[in-house]
Amino acid sequence: MISILSFIVVIGICVISHEFGHYITAKACSVQVHEFSFGMGPVLWKHKIERTLWSVRAFPIGGFVRLAGMEEEQPEENVIPGKGFNDKKAWQRFLILFNGPLVNVFLAIILTAFFLSGHGVVNMTSTAVGSIMENLPAQAEGLQAGDLILSVNGESVSNWVEMARSIREAASTGPVTLEIEREGTRFQKTISIPFNSTYGAALLGVRPPFVQYGAFTALKNAFSYTVSMSIEMIQGIIRWALRAQDVEVTGPIGIATMAGEAAKQGIWTFISFLALINLNLGLINLFPFPALDGGRLVFILGEIATRKRLPERVENYIHFVGFVLLISLILFITWKDISRIFSL
Repeated sequence: MISILSFIVVIGICVISHEFGHYITAKACSVQVHEFSFGMGPVLWKHKIERTLWSVRAFPIGGFVRLAGMEEEQPEENVIPGKGFNDKKAWQRFLILFNGPLVNVFLAIILTAFFLSGHGVVNMTSTAVGSIMENLPAQAEGLQAGDLILSVNGESVSNWVEMARSIREAASTGPVTLEIEREGTRFQKTISIPFNSTYGAALLGVRPPFVQYGAFTALKNAFSYTVSMSIEMIQGIIRWALRAQDVEVTGPIGIATMAGEAAKQGIWTFISFLALINLNLGLINLFPFPALDGGRLVFILGEIATRKRLPERVENYIHFVGFVLLISLILFITWKDISRIFSL
């Protein structure tokens, strides 16, 4: 039950924010909106405000904004002249499509900034010592929280990952000489760091500090983190598509399971998971695949470049084929998720 409720919350926030990006931009461009829906399938609830029908449907696995002039009109619906999607200029149609994924990415940044300021993270960007582990060489040699490790065997280190790797490598050949700064004073310590069977490596016994950022710094770091994560995700998707690397792909059932696990671990884990899913949704929708926002954007960019527009019937057919392939892929991934669950 926790997994189901968590899934509905995650998908609800992701889908509604995505579709709201389309909706608010369409309204700004004077495009008539027939329907804003959360969910797919039979209608459970609906309410009409002016010319827009707001609805909730039976299956919470998506949603849509149905715009006028896209050949999706119901028999009782009329398109106000000049207010159809296809009546608008190419740059307006581009913004309407682009701003759905953009809102997801923006929400991912805001949620990450909230996490960094409200909860905090382990700071791996420096070599400052946050705490000392008991019964290990660092404690025996008198290292203290707040010490800054400047070099390992004479080689400068600038971040925690680099420092930890240098210490492990140096410890395999003998005692390690560390240059340390403490309250403005620099000094050296030569320490023997034996192999620790519990951790499977030579362990000095220091941990990085845990930090909470102010609002502005959190927002700046959230932006940097989102950019780096986006690059990693795009590279992973490309490697998966080219079969250059095995990448675990999950569908609605897998997301529901992960959402439930995140919720059980607490609100901050759930918020970080929600940020990650929003970023995934935003980036995937920008991929140039028919039926996705990115696929439609490619046609608009082609129209801008050539000043010629592909016939609507041809474009709609291409997107229909893409939609069928997309649904087939989702069903295949869902089947793999189910098989994975029953094989546990």
